[in-house]
Amino acid sequence: MQQTVTSFVARDPETCWRLFTDAAALVMWVPGLRRAEVLAKERGMPAEIHFEFSESLVYTLAYAYDPAAREVRWQPKLGRRDGVSGSMRFDAGEGGTTLTYTLEHGAGRTPSERELGDIQRTVDAFVRWATAAR
Repeated sequence: MQQTVTSFVARDPETCWRLFTDAAALVMWVPGLRRAEVLAKERGMPAEIHFEFSESLVYTLAYAYDPAAREVRWQPKLGRRDGVSGSMRFDAGEGGTTLTYTLEHGAGRTPSERELGDIQRTVDAFVRWATAAR
């Protein structure tokens, strides 16, 4: 089941885009993420990232970008049962950016793994991190 959350961050859309697409920084804000390794790049952007949350929750996501719309989309490549599909969009708003995050968990995720990937928890973590980032 796909879920969508909208939130606001008091940063401009370009800064939010830059922070969200910085694969090296993912472990600094994604709840429970132990490791993120960029496996492939296209046009300077991560096209495939391998994620490790625990011994049993490991998957690879393929990314597509629409810089003009400030939208990122991803889907599982390796580990489809445990991976996630989704998107993040950054729209200019008064005094900051409106984030629209969609997520759909893979069918193989346990209840605790679904809780770890809670959509609101993830968005809240990004907003806190983006607000504090320089």
